[in-house]
Amino acid sequence: MEFGQELSAIMHRDPAKPIVEYKGRIFSKGEYAALADRINALLDDNSVSPSASIALITRNRPLHAACILGLVSNGRWLTSVYVIQSAQAIAQEIEESRFAAVIADVDDWTEPLMEAACRCGSLGISLNNDDSIGIDAAINLVTGLERPGPGPFREMTGEPGIEILSSGTTGKPKRVRFPTRMLVRAIDGAIASSLTGAEPDILVWPYSGIGGICCLVASAALDRYTCLLEKFSVDEWVDAIERLQPASVTGVPAMARMILDAKVPKERLASLRYFFGGSAPMTQDLQQEFESAYGIDVIWAYGATEFCGTVISWSPDLHTRYRQSKAGSIGRPLPSIEVRAAHFETGVVVPPGEEGFLEVLVPVIGDDWIRTTDIVVIDDDGFVFHKGRGDGAILRGGHKILPEKVVDVLRSHPAVLDASVVGIPDDRLGSIPVAAVELRSGVDRPSPDMLRDHCRAALPSPQIPAKIEIVASLPRTTSLKVDLMAVKLLFQA
Repeated sequence: MEFGQELSAIMHRDPAKPIVEYKGRIFSKGEYAALADRINALLDDNSVSPSASIALITRNRPLHAACILGLVSNGRWLTSVYVIQSAQAIAQEIEESRFAAVIADVDDWTEPLMEAACRCGSLGISLNNDDSIGIDAAINLVTGLERPGPGPFREMTGEPGIEILSSGTTGKPKRVRFPTRMLVRAIDGAIASSLTGAEPDILVWPYSGIGGICCLVASAALDRYTCLLEKFSVDEWVDAIERLQPASVTGVPAMARMILDAKVPKERLASLRYFFGGSAPMTQDLQQEFESAYGIDVIWAYGATEFCGTVISWSPDLHTRYRQSKAGSIGRPLPSIEVRAAHFETGVVVPPGEEGFLEVLVPVIGDDWIRTTDIVVIDDDGFVFHKGRGDGAILRGGHKILPEKVVDVLRSHPAVLDASVVGIPDDRLGSIPVAAVELRSGVDRPSPDMLRDHCRAALPSPQIPAKIEIVASLPRTTSLKVDLMAVKLLFQA
């Protein structure tokens, strides 16, 4: 039996069993299976090709989760579209990709999206997560988009699977395709990061990324009860911990910082033994502070969309044995994964103890080594130490931001001559993007807020500069390159 068929069989088993809770509402497996079946029925009844790419404007809401599970279990191609973009940017992505069907929350069916889907001839499906709406009426066709047009539509080849925009770990963000069978890795990872197979999951990873989808599919395949949070909130998260009493949770460094800043009493997290995480590096200081405050072991990992999840990680056993002697490491490669460090210029593999770009071999993906822009040192014991990024990416919480992309948007403003974007430290998020902007002469002077609004129309919200400083001229080196250190100093005065 193929993975999708196995997942479908699990979803339709024990229909009365509670499986997902969201803002106090509990969904049974039968209700979730009905929602998944409804999505597939609308696509099948309207003759949407099995090889067509289906767009889901993804939110961490129950109906979106049911859609993902339905499409995966039915062997359809799913393309996740970031909701943290302007309505115009979402519409542009839909129109450029020409999806045969577009699925979105009722709140996200904006006028620009409607117009883009209409021009493409896409079938429109609306999701209504309102508690007052019954299961039977929660998923419907969008008025005016009840039938697909003549096309042409984007068709996919090869094994069915999911398509996700990468976070930029291995280079510039791009759509990465994963055959559905590769999600088996997610299940293995979920088992490894849980003390019992039946342990409840408190899910905060966004479904728009590989981490969120892996957690969702793994929980469904393992028949695991899930508390779904649309976004992380200390109060909601702590409430879920106290009610469900899990022994382990997963998250990002910003979560740990927010929990500490909120001064959550230790006794409220008494059930927790492990905090598993990734997405961004956990500093030694933050790890030590969190472990000391709560007596919870922090087990960190490294992965990327291109790898379909985690490839390097600590484990509870490694933490017990090496926590002190290997402090600062991101762990060891998982079984079957190979890693090496390559010289920055020649690409030749460097010996243990020397810095190089991380390269990873993931057999389930293929026989080629995948080169990242992460700078690492691998020691004689196989522990990997992350030393920074070769592309200057800014890690804002769990989001990776390429400065040049933000610079390009700022430069597109008619009043901007040049710009520079750098990351500065932030206690909660790790780092945040800030921008120095040089204006053209003889133009109406925009305010920093106006420039932020300009960015907001083209970029996801995490990429919007937290601060913008307008300067007479950008600081430059003797070779006339922008002096990035001097730019950082502008925001530290």
